[in-house]
Amino acid sequence: MPSSKYIEATIDASQTFQTIDNFGASDAWSFQFLGNWPQQKKEAIADLLFSTDTASDGSMKGIGLSLWRFNFGAGSAQQGTASGIADEWRRAPSFLKTDGTYDWKNQQSQIEFLQAAQRRGVQQFLGFFNSPPVQFTKNGKAFSSDGKCNLDSTKYQAFSQYIADAINGVKQYAGISFNYISPVNEPQWDWKDGGQEGNPYTNHEISQLVKSINQTFQTKNISTKIVIPEAGQLDFLVGDNNKPERGRQIDAFFNPASPDYLGDMQNVSKNIDAHSYFTTSPYATAVALRKEVKAKIAEKNIGYWMSEYCILGDNAGEINGNGKDLGIDPALYVARVIHNDLVNANASAWQWWTAVSAYNYKDGLIYIDKNKSDGEYQPSKILWALGNFSRFIRPGDIRIAASTPAAEDTDASFLLSAFRDKNNKKMIIVIINSDMRSRNIKLDIKNSNISQLKPYITSDSDDLKPGKSFYLKDTFSVPARSVVTLISGND
Repeated sequence: MPSSKYIEATIDASQTFQTIDNFGASDAWSFQFLGNWPQQKKEAIADLLFSTDTASDGSMKGIGLSLWRFNFGAGSAQQGTASGIADEWRRAPSFLKTDGTYDWKNQQSQIEFLQAAQRRGVQQFLGFFNSPPVQFTKNGKAFSSDGKCNLDSTKYQAFSQYIADAINGVKQYAGISFNYISPVNEPQWDWKDGGQEGNPYTNHEISQLVKSINQTFQTKNISTKIVIPEAGQLDFLVGDNNKPERGRQIDAFFNPASPDYLGDMQNVSKNIDAHSYFTTSPYATAVALRKEVKAKIAEKNIGYWMSEYCILGDNAGEINGNGKDLGIDPALYVARVIHNDLVNANASAWQWWTAVSAYNYKDGLIYIDKNKSDGEYQPSKILWALGNFSRFIRPGDIRIAASTPAAEDTDASFLLSAFRDKNNKKMIIVIINSDMRSRNIKLDIKNSNISQLKPYITSDSDDLKPGKSFYLKDTFSVPARSVVTLISGND
């Protein structure tokens, strides 16, 4: 085929970038009820999220998430309507009882899925807090009354102690060890409308809390890493966005000259976490911000985790978060966000918001009806598009150089990224073709001895469907409106 009829892509296995830590999602909020569903349906949902098995026809049973985020609730579920959170599906239970003792069965449904993930090979677990337990808050609720930090200033140590006890308690009760703990979530927002559990913090308040947790972990010999700060938008890492006490968080926590420096805390992860909300469109603007973040983390010699995302807001008119959509349109958008975060921000982890949603919104990988005992579930194309990354790019794999003639900083219609395993024996190439037409591609792979690649295709009609292997000397047709992963060697 003449060269004018295909896209030439160059991949260099010797030019390496970040090492991938994980791909994940969270159990907020539906999993507190899913535990009551029939076992067969629970196992099917767990397979979709965590399985790396292949069915007899070669299809993928699931997307093989490599990290699972566990919501440590603040106890609004036990408070019921008195919590001030009107939607009971957004309340969350706590292990801490009103008398100060613990009941490890209070989050039993969620623990069942921790164990289901572990049985399917997940080895990384992260516990996160949207709010401190209500016993430690100023107003006795799991959200702020005034848009200021709701954690009682005298209860930092009590909260730290609870986190340590919860880590040890879940390990003893369920056999799950938390690799990471996230004590703060989206500290820039006021969290005073009662829509869910939440708590704002200034950078200084985060610093004081994390120092307390670090000291408690050191005293109790807990190796769990503390991840911070789960910024509500990516741009809070490098700018203040009109919230000077809650912004410029890379410098705040990882510049040794900062009064809130945490980089020398033994239990603090040397990755900074942020959410990609409201910063993904238009594409050229999104690329520029991510390159700014990449330069800043390189300056501080730290990593970056994209720790929460779903399609939220109107995204410069490109796609709206409102309305559930199981189809390929939101899946392609999410795939482009993943590519942008991995390639232009050097993210070493990428984590979706809520794995299972009961809402008419583009926030779920799987959707259920609001049924507490039994119901129907529906996988989305977003699930499978994430799987084009998570199922094949495993912890320890390394991103390598990949380029096409297209101007990827401004044109997101055809994107390509590449990875190799840590032993340099397998290559993983992810292609996103948002065009209404198929695109032929020919790969020039340097510093590698691979000769064949096998495709796995997610499209309007396919869910990680395996295709026919092809030789590098041949062109490959990337289907219209698809995400395709090419794998060398044995999957």
